Amino acid sequence: MARFERTHALQRLVNMRTATLLLYLCIFSLTWAVTQTLAFKCDVTATNLNFGNYDTMAPAPCDSTASINVACNMPPQHPNSPLTVTISISPGSSGSFAQRQMQSTSTDNLNYNLYSNASFSTIWGDGGGSSSTQVGFVTSTTPWDATLYGRIPALQNIRAGSYSDTITVTIDF
Repeated sequence: MARFERTHALQRLVNMRTATLLLYLCIFSLTWAVTQTLAFKCDVTATNLNFGNYDTMAPAPCDSTASINVACNMPPQHPNSPLTVTISISPGSSGSFAQRQMQSTSTDNLNYNLYSNASFSTIWGDGGGSSSTQVGFVTSTTPWDATLYGRIPALQNIRAGSYSDTITVTIDF
């Protein structure tokens, strides 16, 4: 009978240690998950892309620039470790990267596009439809200021009025 009690007591002790170990693992896992969720916070600001007045008779395109700023806080244990950030831009109301379009209150559409370089050769989009995303690096002390280049092709036959489009900027980190 003494042997049964010792075995039973030993088994309870092992079960209690296993339960305690599992409890510690659960607490560690929960703490780690919360720490990972709160580790990075990024703020994004963007300026409006304003082309000003468009002259339908001008032989040259109408160009403008805007900026997208990404600033992130970093975990205290690695404040200057670079964080890779990808910026994607939607096609806007036209649904196409080949030629974005601004709309007016009339039925006219004004063609334009957005680029990631000053030579207007790389369409900035989401990586689909011949567009590309932009990748940069951010630290706690160094935000990323990305320049957005806009161009309206010359000699479009449109009515006078106000034209606009809304695009969505997506930041992945």
